[in-house]
Amino acid sequence: MSQELLAISPIDGRYRQKVEYLSEYFSEFALIKYRVYVEVQYFIELSKVLNFEIDNIDLQSIYRDFSIEDAQLIKEIEKTTAHDVKAVEYFVKSKIEELGLNSIKEFVHFGLTSQDINNTAIPLILKNWLHSEYLRELQNIISHLKKLALDWKHIPMLSRTHGQPASPTRLGKEILVFVERLEIQMQILTDSEIRCKFGGATGNFNAHYVAYPHIDWKIFADKFTNKLELKRSQYTTQIEHYDSLAALFDNLKRINTILIDFSRDIWQYISLEYFKQKTKAGEIGSSAMPHKVNPIDFENAEGNLGIANAILTHLSEKLPISRLQRDLTDSTVLRNIGVPMAHIHISFSSIKSGLEKLIINPDKIDQDLEDNWIVVSEAIQTILRREGYPLPYEALKNLTRGHKVGQIEIHNFIDELQINDNIKNELKNIKPQNYTGI
Repeated sequence: MSQELLAISPIDGRYRQKVEYLSEYFSEFALIKYRVYVEVQYFIELSKVLNFEIDNIDLQSIYRDFSIEDAQLIKEIEKTTAHDVKAVEYFVKSKIEELGLNSIKEFVHFGLTSQDINNTAIPLILKNWLHSEYLRELQNIISHLKKLALDWKHIPMLSRTHGQPASPTRLGKEILVFVERLEIQMQILTDSEIRCKFGGATGNFNAHYVAYPHIDWKIFADKFTNKLELKRSQYTTQIEHYDSLAALFDNLKRINTILIDFSRDIWQYISLEYFKQKTKAGEIGSSAMPHKVNPIDFENAEGNLGIANAILTHLSEKLPISRLQRDLTDSTVLRNIGVPMAHIHISFSSIKSGLEKLIINPDKIDQDLEDNWIVVSEAIQTILRREGYPLPYEALKNLTRGHKVGQIEIHNFIDELQINDNIKNELKNIKPQNYTGI
């Protein structure tokens, strides 16, 4: 607990328990472990094309049994090398030597630059996080919204355009607006490619080719990265150009923006008393006002989604830009990719918590409709247009614009119209509660 109190970032402090499981993907330990994984897999595939005898050696154990102690050893090596990936290389070589492969240990990291490892490890991290954590959590929110939309599909509700009363809708349909938006973006995200870079110091396999010109290194690299379920960019500098990561981050931003929009709408509905919120014994809404039950979950979600979007914006704008064949600005920036992801997960947790607290208040929703008979003016003037009545829009405008109009005034207006009784009855059967469209 004391460590959380001393943490600079709320992710590693106040919110640590909520996002601790993300350490599996975005901690330094995770990055080191994924680097070791790529180095080992590369060594195995390289050994096959160079016909080294390794079939009876459990090389996967180097990654499979990788521990915090191993990571700490790599950090100790880094104190000497002042290079994080070189420290990983030396660690893997020492493990290869322990397995009795001293004669071929120099083929660890053979022909590679550090970015062949980083630009493969980091896309792997993102891919695994996306499919193991993010998409599942997003789908949970969508499924919850679908259930609410079904529960509330018959509840008529006053719309507001420009903050003013507008043609009524149904609460369930308004929830489905967000379901559809999220599902479209989720499908784009699911279908998106996460690309990697694997091609030597400046992307041309210079060292590979000069040592073994008879091997088709492009085919080798394609097969190797495909085995990792990644798509290799064919033409790169020393680093991946990050366009696919930028697209991924922009996609996440769009989903976040939709959820900000949703959180603000629910906040507003709570403010309008369309929803009440379940309370917990002992919880306090205000240090000064005992009556308050604040919509803090949706406020918390909005705030965290905003922070996530700010960082994702920087990532998607900065990463695709690098001076000539490479500068180091991407390296320090990439170390922050877990930060927006943590804020996203915090916001998801807040949204789910907020949704579970909502209690529909049908009396207030109905009262709002009853107080705004003015909204049926659109229906009346449209039917009058159908019947060829002269200047129907203008007639309703004079009745309703800037005036408080209720059922009595509307029905009195209908009675004075020069139309037959059947049309008058049709018009009088329209009320805010049933003028909800399809």
